[in-house]
Amino acid sequence: MTRQKARHRWTLQSRLMVAVIGMVAFILVMIAVSTSAIITGVLQTNLTAQVAAAGNNVAVGPTSTASDVLAGGPFPDGTVLVLRSASTGDTGAYVDGRSVKALDDEQVSEIRDAVANAVTTGASSSDTVDLPGLGDYRIGVRGNQFGTVAVLGLPLSQITATIGTILTTVALVTAGGLLLLSAIIAVVIRVGLRPLRSVAETATRVASIRMDQGDVSIDERVPEEQVDEHSEIGQVGLALNSLLDRVDASLAARQRNEELMRRFVADASHELRTPLASIRGFSELSLRAIRQSQDDESRQRIAMAVETTEQSLERIQAQSLRMTTLVEDLLLLARLDEGQELVYGTVDLTRLAVEAVGDARPAGPDHAWSLDVDDEPVELAGDAARLNQVVANLLANARTHTPAGTEVTVSVTREGEDAVLRVHDDGPGIDPSVAPQLFARFSRADRSRDRKTGGTGLGLSIAKAIVEAHDGTLTVQSTPGDTTFEMRLPAKPADPV
Repeated sequence: MTRQKARHRWTLQSRLMVAVIGMVAFILVMIAVSTSAIITGVLQTNLTAQVAAAGNNVAVGPTSTASDVLAGGPFPDGTVLVLRSASTGDTGAYVDGRSVKALDDEQVSEIRDAVANAVTTGASSSDTVDLPGLGDYRIGVRGNQFGTVAVLGLPLSQITATIGTILTTVALVTAGGLLLLSAIIAVVIRVGLRPLRSVAETATRVASIRMDQGDVSIDERVPEEQVDEHSEIGQVGLALNSLLDRVDASLAARQRNEELMRRFVADASHELRTPLASIRGFSELSLRAIRQSQDDESRQRIAMAVETTEQSLERIQAQSLRMTTLVEDLLLLARLDEGQELVYGTVDLTRLAVEAVGDARPAGPDHAWSLDVDDEPVELAGDAARLNQVVANLLANARTHTPAGTEVTVSVTREGEDAVLRVHDDGPGIDPSVAPQLFARFSRADRSRDRKTGGTGLGLSIAKAIVEAHDGTLTVQSTPGDTTFEMRLPAKPADPV
């Protein structure tokens, strides 16, 4: 467990550097070992050839000794010669610089034992032997016509020194190269991981932002120079920026919804407080009149109490209906969100528009109402009552938010596979500051609580929810003198001619 924790504490840069440098060092060591083995083999082959060549230069007579032979010709420094002759016995010597020194009996015995077979048979061969006090030697055996066997050897110290020099050079070059490689890799990895560090720093700053309350806006982003869709790390920064954009948009939407909710709660409280105050006042008035009539049993008092109670109950009923309408609107929105509240059947959109305009004329006699419909009825599958509610709401908005004398035109037509109903008026248009929130819940064109238009801001949001529940769209285009609400729904296929 402790070892795993220690490994996890390593940074990505450290792990990459250790992995790369370790792999490169392993490869260089393998190359050095292979190269030294090959060079060693080549040098030993060359030394064997030198031993054979030096053996050819040995001139041995019947009574020659090893010292006489080495003193008589040029031989490389360190050359060892052992002669075995019937007349002189076993003699040995070696070249030490410019002088020739005799071998002791132990050294001669080592060489004789190493080439016992060759000495016995007189054959030519080569082998490696460790001579006490002299080191390793490559030796060769030759015989001549006098029955003398010559064993000549050259030292392996030159090969060892050469290989040692090569390995030392390789080690120094490898160490220097690894140091240089470490510096280069550190710079490359540091530059390459800079976007990732920027992502981590951005995420850390975002994590420190309080998002549970208030107006929250995330302005932190990964710098543009650290974002690159063509690299993996740059894609991480790009993905984080996209995520932060979405989170920021979601937080802004949440803030807007909270503001709308707070406004709705205040407006709903105001809307409910007024009828509740009326209900309370009229109920107290009724109770007071009844109590007074009980104290005074005159017919006139009783008649006045009855009249007062009747008026109070009418007002109480009116205010109760007002509250009921608000509650039903909220309940309808909740049910539409859950996919409920629709009863499908065949709906004649043309007839529905005609009836809606007929109902709107008495309610808005100071407006000019007109119809523009096709000769053939436009039918669709839907909930007639709810669609009638949508059209009635659109006409009520046109009547309420436009001045007297405004012309309102309702048109119904089939466009391809869609049934389209449009409500157009030539009024002053919609305030641009309100237009983006027009279909939002609890939104109103007249935001004052003392408004004359009434309503809770749920009409258009309910209309849009009903239309979308029918897989349709409800949109608006508005400029001064030209405002059009368009309801587009899937139409029933036309009957074949």
